[in-house]
Amino acid sequence: MRISSIQLRTANISRLREFYVDVLGFEPLESNEGELQLFSEIDQEPLITLEEREDATPRKDASPGLYHVAILMPNRKELARILAQLAEQRCPLQGFADHGVSEAIYLADPDGNGIELYRDRAREEWPTKNGELEMFTKPLDLENLLSEIGDDTPTWDGLHPEATIGHIHLQVSDVARSGNFYHDVLGYDVVQKNFPGAQFLSTGGYHHHIGLNMWNSKGSSPAPKGSAGLVRFSVETSDLITLRHLQVQFLHKGVAFEEIPSENNSMPALLVRDPDGIEIQIVVHQRVLVN
Repeated sequence: MRISSIQLRTANISRLREFYVDVLGFEPLESNEGELQLFSEIDQEPLITLEEREDATPRKDASPGLYHVAILMPNRKELARILAQLAEQRCPLQGFADHGVSEAIYLADPDGNGIELYRDRAREEWPTKNGELEMFTKPLDLENLLSEIGDDTPTWDGLHPEATIGHIHLQVSDVARSGNFYHDVLGYDVVQKNFPGAQFLSTGGYHHHIGLNMWNSKGSSPAPKGSAGLVRFSVETSDLITLRHLQVQFLHKGVAFEEIPSENNSMPALLVRDPDGIEIQIVVHQRVLVN
């Protein structure tokens, strides 16, 4: 149940293309008119799809939706390399953090969609308290991180082909209500719920695939239909049995859903909405999941 991709709506796709391709190093592919797919490696599946809608209005900062999408680097050196690239491009950064389980860099695209670039520590290094995971936020040692590159700085050649979406962090109107949905309906495990105003959930023992917070959005209404920002995100499961189990779960819980063709049309997909109306597409992909 990993996060495989997200779809963003924008009023200016050219501006976002320049950022994701020229600055972050994604591989672009023009698909349909007004749509751009972004890959870490072109023969893989897209991580981000941009759709242009000229009348898309900016999403209010307090509206439920994307807080950030987190791009997972395969190792610490690649995180250092992309940090050096951002510095070279003089890209504005919003912050840095050591979360115990990971090291992270925060920024936003030109539309204000939050982005986290991070690398994971080995699981045996993850901090725990009373047998439970305890993520934290401490300053990131930038000098130590950049030392991974050394004196011989390699030429920037784009986003590493093994980069993937590690997790998605959503801002919601009610953390408890959304947490119940992702746990009781979609089957994610609650990993950490003692973080003020936030909750973190995952499958397979990962530190989190889903982050929820209401720091800016408590009690807020969904953004108007057609707004810029997050349109939907896709959750990938490895087998059809899990997909059908979720379908039964939706029926049992009285959760509305649609069965839709998947992008490759070889397997069905389910479309469901969380309590804030955020669309989630659940797809099947026959491959080994690493997180």
